[in-house]
Amino acid sequence: MQLRNIMREGFLFAVRNDATVTDATRTMSEKNVGIVVVLEDNRLIGVFSERDAVRRVLAKGLDPTSTPIAQVMTTELVVAGEDDDIHAAMLRMDQANIRHLPVCRGTQVISMLSIRDLLRVGLSRLGDRQPPPPAPPYTVTPDLARSR
Repeated sequence: MQLRNIMREGFLFAVRNDATVTDATRTMSEKNVGIVVVLEDNRLIGVFSERDAVRRVLAKGLDPTSTPIAQVMTTELVVAGEDDDIHAAMLRMDQANIRHLPVCRGTQVISMLSIRDLLRVGLSRLGDRQPPPPAPPYTVTPDLARSR
């Protein structure tokens, strides 16, 4: 199965390369996504993820209101084409240790796939198999909570 069969064309959110980290994180929060693409003249030049915010901004004590996204975005991009096979995309994501994969048509980025999108495909392929019961929510026992 090709990525074009599961992607939602146009499902990606972008910021310009002159945006700040605050601009990017506000977009991610408003759109409920974990990553934005960074564009310069409608050309993909980077991505900025929640992981980038934590590791490249917050952990280094940078001010998100004044830090340019171009300074902290990921520029070594791993991308896929819309005709790429889903299995190959999963392998690429695993090898690169990434959770989001921009999908391109030629030089244009047209969609963003997440590891969750690929997980859903895998689960749907299980067909009639019953999924395992949901895990119970994480809870802290009262005695452990008191010991803190």
